[in-house]
Amino acid sequence: MSNKTNGKIAISATPEQIMDVLADLENYSAWTEGIKSCEITETNDDGRPVKADWSFSASVLKDDYTLAYTWTDTSIAWTLVEGNVLKLQDGSYELTDQGNGKVEVYYELEVEANIPMPGLLKKRAEKKIVNTALKGLKQRVESLN
Repeated sequence: MSNKTNGKIAISATPEQIMDVLADLENYSAWTEGIKSCEITETNDDGRPVKADWSFSASVLKDDYTLAYTWTDTSIAWTLVEGNVLKLQDGSYELTDQGNGKVEVYYELEVEANIPMPGLLKKRAEKKIVNTALKGLKQRVESLN
């Protein structure tokens, strides 16, 4: 059984438009809570980020960390390479074209920190991150259309 938290949302856009926003890591701070900065340090042949350094600060959790990415035409997945406070961050966005001008975006996330956190509190924090990110992604993509 997975310990990942997930959520989904329908966005009025094409999969390509959504993937373009997801690939624009350096502008996540415009639509994602807690992201202070991102620097892409490595890209693939298609220009998609393969590695990026992040700075995050929300509530009591602050960290600088590096994520590694894998891409398909309709998905992005990442895993933690290194962090100061984070010891795990695995996540993904999966897109499914609904064929009616909408795309369903499914987001899955699992985070572990080096600080003790009760399971229920961790799940609530992950759920808030997932829901906030999905709403922010929807607003960002639809505002660019």
